[in-house]
Order: sequence, then C-alpha cells, then structure tokens
Amino acid sequence: MAARGTTGIHDTLIVGSGFSGIGAAIKLTQAGVDDLVIVEREHRVGGTWRDNTYPGAACDIPSLLYSFSFVPNPTWSRAYSPAEEIQRHIEDMVDRFDLRRRIHFGVEVNGLDFDEDLGIWDVRTTGGETYRARTVVLASGPLPDHDWPDIRGLGTYEGTKIHSARWDHDYDFTGKRVAVIGTGASAVQIVPELVKQAGFVKVFQRTPGWVMPRMDLATPPAAQRVFEKVPAVQRIARGALYWGHEASATALVWNSPLTNVVKRISKAHLKRQVQDPWLRRQLTPDFTPGCKRILISNDYYPALQRDNCKLIDWPIATISPVGIRTSDGIEHHLDAIVFATGYDVHLTGPPYPVTGRGGRTMAQDWAGGAQAYKSINAHGYPNLFLMTGPNSGPGHNSLLVFVEGQIDYAVAGITKILRDDLRYLDVREDVQRTHNEVIQRRLTKTTWMSGCSSWYLTPDGFNASMYPGFATQYLRQMRDFRFGDYDAVPRDAASPAPGDVRARRSGGAVMSSA
Repeated sequence: MAARGTTGIHDTLIVGSGFSGIGAAIKLTQAGVDDLVIVEREHRVGGTWRDNTYPGAACDIPSLLYSFSFVPNPTWSRAYSPAEEIQRHIEDMVDRFDLRRRIHFGVEVNGLDFDEDLGIWDVRTTGGETYRARTVVLASGPLPDHDWPDIRGLGTYEGTKIHSARWDHDYDFTGKRVAVIGTGASAVQIVPELVKQAGFVKVFQRTPGWVMPRMDLATPPAAQRVFEKVPAVQRIARGALYWGHEASATALVWNSPLTNVVKRISKAHLKRQVQDPWLRRQLTPDFTPGCKRILISNDYYPALQRDNCKLIDWPIATISPVGIRTSDGIEHHLDAIVFATGYDVHLTGPPYPVTGRGGRTMAQDWAGGAQAYKSINAHGYPNLFLMTGPNSGPGHNSLLVFVEGQIDYAVAGITKILRDDLRYLDVREDVQRTHNEVIQRRLTKTTWMSGCSSWYLTPDGFNASMYPGFATQYLRQMRDFRFGDYDAVPRDAASPAPGDVRARRSGGAVMSSA
C-alpha cells in the first residue's frame, strides 16, 4: 500500500471512491500513472451506493447505461438494478483492477491548498495528516452529505429519526406510526416498502412530482450469457438505450411539443393507478415536466392508497416532541420520522476550503454560483480536476456517460502535466468566462429555468448544476483537450522540484522515480 500522508509527493491523489473516483483510477493507471492514491472518508468504497441502503433502493437509469463502457457488467439481474447489486459491481471493479491497495480508508479531507512555487496540492485531513500531490481529482460527487431539512423543532423530537442516506437497519417498523418527509426519488422507493411493515405511514408532501411508468424486467440468464460471451451484443443494447435517452432530451431538457407527450403519459399513469379524483389532484404537479427530476415508479401510487397510508399535503409548521404539527393545526403522533430529503448540494464548491493561486478561495470565487471550464477545471486552481463539476448534470441520460467523458479529459490533462514535467496547467480566465457565458445563455431556454423550485438552482436562481444539451454534445467537447485554452507553466531553474517525485518519459507512459 502507498504510504499515508506526509511521506512524499504523489503524482495523483483522488478524493472519493464512488463510480467517478474508481473509474478515474482505472483509466489513470492504464495510462501509466502508477504513483496514485485514493482517499476515502468511509471504510468501504461505493459512494452513494454504499450510503443508500434504504428498502427499495434502486437505480432509475437502466443498468446497461448506469455503468462504464470500459467495464461492462453482463450479469445485471434486472433492467433497473437494486442498490446492493450496483454496490457489488463497484467492489468488483476495485478488485478486478487491483485498486484496493491504493485506497486509504477512514481519511476525510478538510482542506486543499495549492503551493504555486512547487506546483503541488497540499491535501489536509481531519486526522491531522497532509497528503501532497502534483494533481488532484475531486471525485466525492455533487451530493456527498445528506441533508436534514431546516424544520422548526427538529431537535425536540423524542422518537426515532432516520435519514434515507443513513438507514437504520436495526429499527423495527412493525406496527409503528411512521412519517415520510419528502416525495422525491428516494421517497417513491421507500414508501412502497414501508407500508408492507409499518402500522401506518403518513407521507408529507410539499410538491408532487411527475411520475412515469417503470419498465423494469428481469434479465433472463440466457441474455446474461450472451452478453458475457458476445460483448458486442451488450454494446448494441447499451447503444440503443443511449440513443433512446438522447431523444428524450427534446422533451425533458427543452420545452417542446414532446414535453406535452411526457405530461400526457404521466397523467395517464396517474389516472390508471389512482381512482380517487381528490388524491389525483393532490398528486398532479403544476410545473413543466423536466423542471424537477422525473420520477419512475409502478408501486408508489398504489402504496399511497393502502388502508395504512395517507398523503398529507398541508405544510409542516413544526416538529414537536411527539410528532409533526401541520399548518392546519393537526398534531400527528409518530413513532419514527423518515427523512427522504436528499442531500446538501454544495453549489459553492466542496464542503471544505479550497485555496488556489494567490490565496484565492473557491468559496469566494463561486459565491455567486459555481463555474468551471467544461465542468472540470476552474481558473486559479491548477492541476485540479472536478468530477461531476459545475453544469455537468444530465436531465435525460445517464450521469455515468458524462462522468466517462470527464475521466478521459482528466487523464489527458494529468498525463500532459506529468509527461511534460509542468509545474502547473491552469485554464485561462477568458476561456472559462466565454465558455460559461454560452452555458448560461443556453440554460435560459431549458425546462430547468421554467419557474419551479429545485435543487438545481441557487437561491438566486443561478443554475450551476445542469448541462443544457445532449450527452453527445457534452462528450464531443470532452474529447477535445485544447491545450491552448490553458496557461502551461513549465518547471524551471527558479522553481524547485517537488521532492523526489519527478515524472519522466518512458515509452510514452508516465513513470515515477520514487
């Protein structure tokens, strides 16, 4: 295993061991970057799929698309795989590419500082260790921390509080009075499972979402064998799913006549599954499909109509010691509250200070909204590569398709820095500004800016989350690493070498002399 902290300067340090961190490590080691270390604050890989173990947890993107093209999994059990199967796939990738020896578990980053003279990032940790690296890949994701809602009285509740991202598997829901706060992607998976066990479930809804049918089928063993023996067949199936999702952008990213088709399908799904007119009215959104995340479920609506379940759409006034009081004055006595309230979205950068050239900080630079070049590099923060950075979120296709493009781009930049022994590579400010002006101009025409309130936007209405285009457009820009868009600062006699770790050419691969 690589040495922990303070003992040397690594070529590359990756923060996070979810899909993006593991994918980046695979591609970088294949490119010859051997002096690479991954730091992970938990004691297991997996990222969001390690954390989200609530009942019913599953992906809402087809499994063939929710995986990397360079590490296909021919044995997905279903069209939409459950969380534990996705977690196993990530673990399998780690073992297949011998990455576990590179991972330092239980290491939580609490600050990054760039040494401009050396071209080195100092990565501070809560344990007091400092890692040093020439290049850093931030792969902790846009949603690393779960979010407790800002509801008055939250701390006074004397019952059991459970967050969807930190599920308490020891709690017995049998016969209990349970509330679920939230009606987003995790809630529509949790509620159908809870009603099977709890005595009574009350679902507290602020805003209903557009719910589409879930076309989830088991993958026959024969199909799995074909995928395994003839990988081209799986590639063709993946390609068909990719282009199908690409076509949906015309309905979900931009408001078009096809957007009304999505609305009609969703309303027909609601009408088919919900007989009561008043409940249908409560569950009908008043915003454009695509403005918020589209939900996919066949069992959420039926669960709400069970005798032991009730939808509450009165606003929550306060949480009391015994339960929840809504604005109509009713106190709901509860044994447990499940918070399906998602994540604390870090729209102004990582949840720790990042200090770049000249003492500038990412929190200050991004105070008005996060901006980067091609979502991956930010001016003033050289040699730093952001996975799932600003404006890289898809509204219609698989996030991992976008991440794969980011990984290839980061590999091109990192190998350039190491191979040419650059002190640093920093995107030019004018290039970043022009790029973001185009992004923000294109965003004005998307469904995300059509008036609904969502986590995609800052409180001021700035969209730093989503990419306003097709995945194909995004991937095209990521294939082209234009070095002229960067200030490339060579190491010269006036700048000391970074310790005993120097990159040198060796048959085209980046090698470490340490």
